[in-house]
Amino acid sequence: METIARLAVDPAAWAALATLIAMEVVLGVDNLVFIALLSNRVAESRRAFARSVGLSLALIFRLAMLGSAAALVRLTGPLATVFGRPFSVRDLLLLAGGLFLVWKATIEIHERIDPDEKDDGSAKSLRLGVGSALIQIVLIDIVFSVDSIITAVGMTNEFPIMVIAVVFAVAVMMVASGPLAGFIRRNPTVLMLALSFLLMIGMALIADGFGFHIERGYIYAAMFFSSLVEALNTLARRNARRPS
Repeated sequence: METIARLAVDPAAWAALATLIAMEVVLGVDNLVFIALLSNRVAESRRAFARSVGLSLALIFRLAMLGSAAALVRLTGPLATVFGRPFSVRDLLLLAGGLFLVWKATIEIHERIDPDEKDDGSAKSLRLGVGSALIQIVLIDIVFSVDSIITAVGMTNEFPIMVIAVVFAVAVMMVASGPLAGFIRRNPTVLMLALSFLLMIGMALIADGFGFHIERGYIYAAMFFSSLVEALNTLARRNARRPS
């Protein structure tokens, strides 16, 4: 309690908290797109449950990672060398997460462009079980969390500040995931755009794993510009359907 009281009257602590919250929310955009797409594969009556439980489990894992912050920072140390290139545990996590996102986005795009002939093209063939959805949400959240938590540890030594920032970011994702999933579900072209985002994010993670860092600002700028163009296209189509 004394630590919290001290931080509550420390302007530097408030500045660090605001910075960490902004960083966690921005870095959560990638995760949010994945969760929105994944939850749409679950039966409609279970989607909200899958999102809430998945993000709650992700929050528990994030807090556990914060609790072992010292060990987490050591994940950046060299683990093995392949063809003269040292790889750390962090690099391997990023490579695994990137490959998974590329595989997932490619499969999703293929299923929507060229659906299996044995089904009727309905969404029933694309259903995903709640358990499978929860596992995927938690695993990909761990991949997305590694860099943000390592950065948080480097920005402040105050554990309460890091916990508040992480909890706030996950709360924002819980609130935003439902509306985003619904918007993607109602707009097929937005769905393809979101899958393209996942493909791009996966490639960025793979590049990061090999030591070629791509600034997230460039990725988010590309995502914003593409979303703006799609919004204009949607508006144009809506106006074209109006009776003259």
